[in-house]
Amino acid sequence: MKSLPPALRFLLIFIVLYLVLNGLYGLWIAGWYPQADPATRWVGQQTAACLRWGGYHLELVPVSDKPLIGFVNNNDAVINLFEGCNGINVMIVFISFVIAFGGPVRKMIPFILGGLLLIHGLNLVRVGFLFWLAETDSTWFYYFHKYLFTAFLYAFVFVAWWIWIRWHD
Repeated sequence: MKSLPPALRFLLIFIVLYLVLNGLYGLWIAGWYPQADPATRWVGQQTAACLRWGGYHLELVPVSDKPLIGFVNNNDAVINLFEGCNGINVMIVFISFVIAFGGPVRKMIPFILGGLLLIHGLNLVRVGFLFWLAETDSTWFYYFHKYLFTAFLYAFVFVAWWIWIRWHD
């Protein structure tokens, strides 16, 4: 592996690690079907707690026979949280890059842990804002959900990667 050119070595490690982690995550998700997995429930619970603190009378309701968590405000269904909304896929991409790029483990572990916490925090803000958007002006919901927030989370990951590239030695 060390005899490979650095760019090819990076790419190979990144792809293999991404595929392995994503495969394991897929198996884990499938094991919880038809319920929502614990990570999705956890993101839902944390987001709901923040929204309750903001004055919403929010309930989380499992959607029967589907891996969804429904956000219900004052007995009105507002949004559903799906496993793709829990941030795990973004975290897998982040971890795969940092490990593939390499660097001292003593710096890599805290950097990865800090990055995961920030990604999780940003994702909670994202889900909370999407709830608010669906509750107040659903005409923009699809645009924000599909494009703006996806771009925002991945832009954060790219900035974190750039920081890792500059700081890892």
